[in-house]
Amino acid sequence: MTHTPEIELTIGPPAHGGHFVARHEGRVIFVRHALPGEVVKARLTEHDDDARFWRADATDVVQASPDRVNHPWPLADAVLAGMRGTRPVGGAEFGHIDLPAQRRLKAEIFREQLHRLGKVDREITVEPVPDETPDGLGWRTRVGFAVNGDGHLSMHEHRSTELIPVADMPLAVSSINDLALWNLNFSGVDGVEVAAGSGDDEPLVLLLAAQDAPNREVRALADQIQGASVAAWNPESGTLTRLRGRTWVREVVGDNSFRVTGEGFWQIHRSAPRVLTEAVLGGLEPSSGQRVADLYAGAGLFTAALAGEVGDSGAVLSVEGAPAASRDARRNLHGQAHVDIVQGKVEKVLRERRPHLDAVVLDPPRAGAGKEVVRAITGTGAQAAVYVSCDPASFARDVAYFAAAGWQLDSLRVFDLYPHTHHMESVSVLRPA
Repeated sequence: MTHTPEIELTIGPPAHGGHFVARHEGRVIFVRHALPGEVVKARLTEHDDDARFWRADATDVVQASPDRVNHPWPLADAVLAGMRGTRPVGGAEFGHIDLPAQRRLKAEIFREQLHRLGKVDREITVEPVPDETPDGLGWRTRVGFAVNGDGHLSMHEHRSTELIPVADMPLAVSSINDLALWNLNFSGVDGVEVAAGSGDDEPLVLLLAAQDAPNREVRALADQIQGASVAAWNPESGTLTRLRGRTWVREVVGDNSFRVTGEGFWQIHRSAPRVLTEAVLGGLEPSSGQRVADLYAGAGLFTAALAGEVGDSGAVLSVEGAPAASRDARRNLHGQAHVDIVQGKVEKVLRERRPHLDAVVLDPPRAGAGKEVVRAITGTGAQAAVYVSCDPASFARDVAYFAAAGWQLDSLRVFDLYPHTHHMESVSVLRPA
């Protein structure tokens, strides 16, 4: 690792994105792996003279916060990495913080984003998942790895192309760790993604390859992977080739079963589908005969729940942009005549169809829904919108767009679906004022 400057900093409040704010000689520095009130030694990771702010990793703790604990994943521990002269892997940037303190910090971040970007003041409580483990580990059902030049599974440093070989993944469910993929040589593929379904089926391993027709090397690698289905996936063309077993995993939520094709979206936390479905239905309270829409519907998680609530006398419009996920939704909702599955951009579908709706559910990507989608939703006649968000900043911006259309934030719940990271998930209800 090349030498970079190291300075001593007193850490201030948390900031969105997993950072904490510090100041040095009048300049703002966003520091990772620290805590408010701490005094740390930090290695600058981005420090151009003309930059508005700098970035840094804490490498040693001079004065520790009472909320600091031993990190459960040594490779992600910034202090241990500092002793090695390296940087930690990304993906567990809050692991040095006591779990209740993580949730308090997330609540502070969410409240600040909602106030600053959404112009709404609201007390926030970040709820743990009811069946969360005491250590906050073993929850990820989807994991992605890079492959280094030696063929070892690796992960990136934060905001870096540098790769660090891994030999475990404490945040992942046991069925992923039990595959022990780090013992294999993955030379010949660009990356590896693993998905573990909630059904009784084996996990699915995707080998990211740059060609549509897997070569002999990739097929031989698939033969070495035991206890999992294996497929080759070309992210550029979207081609998915079965090498062994299935190209999809089965997810079970309540009475509904879902097929999720290899690269398709599904909630990462093992309990998230159930927790979020209950929160969506609890916030919306759909009734028989209503016309509702599920926007950014993925494989149909909320669509299936809504279809059951509105019944055959109601109607559900399910819209998803990704072709593979939309195909999954068609399979998962097959035979339900009151469900209309549409593949396309949400704003385009709403603009062209101009549906009259009683309510809307939307679960947009991290960038949020945006002004055009919000305008289309508020023009459907809906009297409620349940917004599922994985990013407080984009959510707060969209709340401001709803407010401009005469809507207001009614209820809001925030869930800690990503322990040991700065991420969180919210479910809110917005209504016309």
